[in-house]
Amino acid sequence: MDEPNGIAVPDDPIRAAAQVARRVLPRYAEALNAVRRSALHQPEPPHRPAAPEVTESLTLIWYPDGVVGAPSASVPAVACTVLYACCFQYSPHEAAFVLPASYSTEARALLLQSAVRQLTAQGIGVNFRHAAPTPSRPISTAAPTLGAPPGARQPAARR
Repeated sequence: MDEPNGIAVPDDPIRAAAQVARRVLPRYAEALNAVRRSALHQPEPPHRPAAPEVTESLTLIWYPDGVVGAPSASVPAVACTVLYACCFQYSPHEAAFVLPASYSTEARALLLQSAVRQLTAQGIGVNFRHAAPTPSRPISTAAPTLGAPPGARQPAARR
C-alpha cells in the first residue's frame, strides 16, 4: 500500500512495524526537535498591556441632527479640559458639552477618536448611545358620530 508521503507499508504487521520504526519515527523525532529549537530561539509574541482601571465614566449621546453631546452633570471635572481641547463647546441652554454638527463627518470622527483616546488614557470610561426618540404627539380621540347623542347606546353588532 502506498502512503501519501511515498512510504510503502507492507501487509505483514511485523515488517510494517519495523518499517515505521526505521523510517517514520526518526522523521517524527527530527520534526519535534526542530519545533523545540525554534521555540527556544524565537521570543514570545508581545502582549498588549492591560487597559487602565476605569475610575469614572462619561456618556456621549448621538442626537438625530448629528450633534454629539454629554450632559454637563455627568462629565467628570478632569474630562472638561479634554472635551474643550477636542472642540466640544459648552452650551448653557442645553447644560451640555456638544460637538456641533457643523464639522464634517470626518472631522467629527477624528475629534471623537481623539477625545476617547485621551479620556481612556486618564482612566475615564466612555460610553456612546443614541438619544432617546422624541415622543410623538398623543393621538387625539375621535369625535363622536353625529347621528347619536353622547352617552347613547350603540346598536349591537349583527350576527
